Amino acid sequence: MRRRRMNQLYIGNLSPAATAQDLRQLFGERQLPLPGQVLLKSGYAFVDYPDQNWAIRAIETLSGKVELHGKVMEVDYSVPKKLRSRKIQIRNIPPHLQWEVLDGLLAQYGTVENVEQVNTDTETAVVNVTYATKEEAKVAIEKLSDHQFENYSFKISYIPDEEVSSPPPPQRSRRGGHSSRERGSSPGGSSQPKQLDFPLRMLVPTQFVGAIIGKEGLTIKNLTKQTQSKVDIHRKENAGAAEKPITIHATPEGCSEACRMILDIMKREADETKSAEEIPLKILAHNSLVGRLIGKEGRNLKKIEQDTGTKITISPLQDLTIYNPERTITVKGSTEACSNAEVEIMKKLREAYENDMVAVNQQANLIPGLNLSALGIFSTGLSMLPSTPGARGAAAATPYHPFAQSSRRRTGSSAYLSSLYGAPPASAFPHQHPLPEQEVVNLFIPTQAVGAIIGKKGQHIKQLARFAGASIKIAPAEGPDASERMVIITGPPEAQFKAQGRIFGKLKEENFFNPKEEVKLEAHIKVPSFAAGRVIGKGGKTVNELQNLTSAEVIVPRDQTPDENEEVIVKIIGHFFASQTAQRKIREIVQQVKQQEHKHAEGAAASQHSK
Repeated sequence: MRRRRMNQLYIGNLSPAATAQDLRQLFGERQLPLPGQVLLKSGYAFVDYPDQNWAIRAIETLSGKVELHGKVMEVDYSVPKKLRSRKIQIRNIPPHLQWEVLDGLLAQYGTVENVEQVNTDTETAVVNVTYATKEEAKVAIEKLSDHQFENYSFKISYIPDEEVSSPPPPQRSRRGGHSSRERGSSPGGSSQPKQLDFPLRMLVPTQFVGAIIGKEGLTIKNLTKQTQSKVDIHRKENAGAAEKPITIHATPEGCSEACRMILDIMKREADETKSAEEIPLKILAHNSLVGRLIGKEGRNLKKIEQDTGTKITISPLQDLTIYNPERTITVKGSTEACSNAEVEIMKKLREAYENDMVAVNQQANLIPGLNLSALGIFSTGLSMLPSTPGARGAAAATPYHPFAQSSRRRTGSSAYLSSLYGAPPASAFPHQHPLPEQEVVNLFIPTQAVGAIIGKKGQHIKQLARFAGASIKIAPAEGPDASERMVIITGPPEAQFKAQGRIFGKLKEENFFNPKEEVKLEAHIKVPSFAAGRVIGKGGKTVNELQNLTSAEVIVPRDQTPDENEEVIVKIIGHFFASQTAQRKIREIVQQVKQQEHKHAEGAAASQHSK
């Protein structure tokens, strides 16, 4: 097991008169008590903090701001040159900064493999960034140090790269000595995950945490043993909060049984303390999954309520922040009814998650060279989620990732986390393919959403275009009462994926769709008129198969007059991944038709030549 590094700090520009006791006193006066020894050298010193949050607080409070014996101290992470690799930390980020702006800024200096929100109690935000190479990280540090954004100046440091400092022991490979930095279910790997680990996240009233743990931890030990589960109670997070999160890793049945036992414990405790307060079941779920739990016009939720005899409410979208991308599903009813509802709710959430994983793997297969890392499709913090051991409302340094119990092992299918649950290794997909051709997609958005997409003085649409690597233009309204406007997106497949994903996310984030409905947009792509029949298929067979496969509505209007390029329109209506998969499948069909036409033309030319 890899030992976790301490957050060692370097204290520089010290007076020769400074002593270890001086440093202890200075740190203590600023509520930064030093837990370990002070290693004092001539003109500098080293101190250790076991917690990254304390280390950040010390750097922010002291560096360049505090004098000791007439000299202003410098405080930063102590990272030896050999450990200065691909990982950097950016501090003093404005809390209101949109993630697409930060993503675009980071992407200017190289390929970003991962961005992790760090749990701090500072007013400004802190992120840990992993670039694909140490050269890119070095350039980012040089360019972004003291970068000014409004009245904020970015502060940047190297942080230790554990993969450099303590590489994992070599593992035997079936195919010779090749070893990968990230292992597991990565594409081409021989191992498959045994079962999707999708944890149950609950919120419980703080006053019941002691009862759930039990004397000397006996109650929680018994619970985990009976349910074959791993239960994390995040009691140290968010001091003073009325509720604490609990994360349960187990099979679906194990999660449900653990949930039932926890509800029973809380009810018994409430009865013993004569608490008249009703104790609802509260489940935390990532916002990207909640739309499908609710269902069209709330049908799924209504059915669960009717089948279980419960009342279910979901916290509003307005509660989402960069620190809290989860929504609270509150279930009221008897313990038995709440337990039954939990089974059905988690079934829907798991199903949505699994479908998205399948969809993103299709994207990887259908778009040659697609790099899903750092797509950050949804802008309000959805690429940076609380880690499994973290608390709700405080995103920790490791992205929340329900697929694997170990947050250090994020590979393969978990590439989907790049857009919703974190970021995968850049090596997940090959990049040796030739540059794909430019594609044009016309995406239709509500007229009232145009301002949100453009942004103040056009800033948002410029940032989006730069981030995606696409040309994005909004066509003039067709008339004064037009309910939709056309967004013209031009770029290769990966740029289309990124640009369209961000637009879908922005519309959801800005509440242009009802909280209980999923964002579904109409997209138009053009195909050669000679290929339209193949898209439809004999008797509509192909288009029907497309719709069944992708869950998108695909329409090829009949009796179209081809345009000047001999192309006709195909309409695609659906949520983001459905639309993307349909677009890719249709382009795949067109490509096959073009290749067949080309071979036919070559064959005809050869036949003519031989005469």
